[in-house]
Amino acid sequence: MKKNDIEYFRKLLTERLENLVTEANKTVSGMTGEIVNFPDPTDRASLESDRNFMLRIRDRERKLIMKIREALGRIENGTYGICESCGSAISAKRLKARPVTTQCIDCKTEEEAKENALGI
Repeated sequence: MKKNDIEYFRKLLTERLENLVTEANKTVSGMTGEIVNFPDPTDRASLESDRNFMLRIRDRERKLIMKIREALGRIENGTYGICESCGSAISAKRLKARPVTTQCIDCKTEEEAKENALGI
């Protein structure tokens, strides 16, 4: 992979990581800030439902943060853009669509077909 491409993906991943961490910090400060007492149980249930939804989103983002950090590590050690299954280059088109990917499209398609066959 060209040096320009590597820098493009490093910048893309770093910006995405910073945005996710900022949003996570906002969520934490927003949930620890105010204590609201609702006289209506329906209002309280609605707030709890919204918070649970937000926490599920943040949990997914936490997992994405880990994948982004791993991708940045692969950039540092020179293995970014190389399929972990077959060792071939991952296309730039695939990396742009999913910068944290570790497999080329052929290996990922094969893996998903196996998972579907097993009912996973």
